Amino acid sequence: MPFLKTPEEQITCRGESFKLFIDQETLQNRVYEIAKQIDAEYADKNPILIGVLNGSFMFLADLMRYISIDCEVDFMKLSSYGEAKISSGNVKELKQTDAKLVGRHVLVIEDIVDTGLTVKYILDKMETENPASLKMVTLLHKPEATQHELKLDYVGFEIENKFVLGYGLDYGQLGRNLPAIYVLDK
Repeated sequence: MPFLKTPEEQITCRGESFKLFIDQETLQNRVYEIAKQIDAEYADKNPILIGVLNGSFMFLADLMRYISIDCEVDFMKLSSYGEAKISSGNVKELKQTDAKLVGRHVLVIEDIVDTGLTVKYILDKMETENPASLKMVTLLHKPEATQHELKLDYVGFEIENKFVLGYGLDYGQLGRNLPAIYVLDK
């Protein structure tokens, strides 16, 4: 079975219709480009990539496959959505990183930045651990939804403020396994 497959043009999740937004080939090409930027910037620095669960796992896995320099991985788990399509406005920490970050070059890997509340929480928390450097990597960014001033160092795609699904992004825990990204068809 080939890694790249032709995605469905239209899918249904939780009774709602979604249409293809970013196909798998476009996703993989952009993830590869970000990996090469990281390779260039972090050569000989052994960065640690901190994936924010659950959404970032597919992006992080592909990103690490394309990164050719030495790097490590750890995870943290936060929640601000639950089963909803919009953020609750409250960040709940469900799992902390295991790694000590003092003096490390840290790259936080997110699937999507919309309001920026979660990213602000993560960066403020990690700054207290005195990393050598701390940068933010996100696959998707919704600039018009962002309510907090943030520095996003690596952005895969800037998108409109629409609900998206697939490639790790979910709708009430469903749809994460889709190989492409879909947008709510309204």
